Amino acid sequence: MAGVLSGLKRLYLTIYNWTVFVGWLQVFFLAVKTLKESGHQHVYDAVEKPLLLAQSAAILEIIHGLVGLVRSPVSATLPQIGSRLYVAWGILWSFPEVRTHVLVSSLVISWSITEIIRYSFFGTKEAFGSAPSWLLWLRYSTFLLLYPTGITSEVGLIYNALPFIKESAKYSVLMPNKWNFSFDYYYAAFVVLGSPHMYTYMLGQRKKALSKSKKE
Repeated sequence: MAGVLSGLKRLYLTIYNWTVFVGWLQVFFLAVKTLKESGHQHVYDAVEKPLLLAQSAAILEIIHGLVGLVRSPVSATLPQIGSRLYVAWGILWSFPEVRTHVLVSSLVISWSITEIIRYSFFGTKEAFGSAPSWLLWLRYSTFLLLYPTGITSEVGLIYNALPFIKESAKYSVLMPNKWNFSFDYYYAAFVVLGSPHMYTYMLGQRKKALSKSKKE
């Protein structure tokens, strides 16, 4: 029975990882194609649907961690997934004024390359029990460049959205109201601005994974 459940878990995680891989591959292809043919102003419109779908699928990774399907700590995945969902839905989808900014292109390309590598790595590992050394190296090395470019793009887009957030008061709850409660989406945006937590976590994971690979 345990073997059957283990097999089903691996099958599910294999399908999940490769399905989301295809989604991010589509995002990358459309972003590069649009950037080349039409310019950065049109990148968001080209990638919106697959981007929101692929990024929203990451919510399942939090559930995977909570129920024990994967070993990744929720404390590590939640901040990254939460901040990305905030940028995808709470900034780009909610405030069209920032969609034509050049940072959208650097954001989408940084995210998509990172996720293409990550999902192919875990998809291969679940399907075959291990991943080739070159893919392992890419998984734990490319973030050294892609995390800074991604987080810089996130912070830049949030900063550029601040005037529109303040002017529109969208998602804010103003006083007075029957709940006697207030929430200012403008100030909440400052809380979401980048943290080095995920970068330092990945540095530790890189050292651990690559040293293990050398021993093997």
